[in-house]
Amino acid sequence: MSGDNIKETGRGTSERGAATRVALLDAARDVFITQGFAEAGVTEVVQRAGASVGSLYHHFSGKADLYRALFDEFQDRQAQRTKTAVQDARAEGETEPMKLFLAGARAYLDGCVQERDLAALFLRGDGPPGFEVVIRERLRTWARRNASLFEHEDALVVVITGALAAVVQELTLSADLDAARLMADQALGIIGRIRNL
Repeated sequence: MSGDNIKETGRGTSERGAATRVALLDAARDVFITQGFAEAGVTEVVQRAGASVGSLYHHFSGKADLYRALFDEFQDRQAQRTKTAVQDARAEGETEPMKLFLAGARAYLDGCVQERDLAALFLRGDGPPGFEVVIRERLRTWARRNASLFEHEDALVVVITGALAAVVQELTLSADLDAARLMADQALGIIGRIRNL
């Protein structure tokens, strides 16, 4: 019986820990979006989360680690969106690599619109020192994933991945979302015709 109590207490502790981690990330997202990374303070994040400074340092090594965790989780959601879109296109019988790429690209862009404030946070350049290296490495990883659709067409992969990265930036940072969406649709149309040029 006492073993059951320990198990329940342990589960309660881990659930509380997970809830605290989520609260800290939610608070950090809000603070970083409104103030920028450089101006954001750990104290404000902790207060907004209803947590302690000790709990922040239990889950994260500091402000930069919070930022990186937000980025990683956003990219995980984006990867899932694109993977699902490509799987759905394949399930509908699509096999042409460019059309599969465009299905994933549209899902990625939709995710940037759905989480526009967060996506913009990562593109403004106000991240922790060295974050630009993380962004470049993520872009290279993305290009390698795209390369799996296009066998032995490395130049094509570089061109379409670079073009899509520029579309992401315009769509995310534009003051006029409707105009940016139109531009994104037009850009995807051009990307889709690249092989025929």
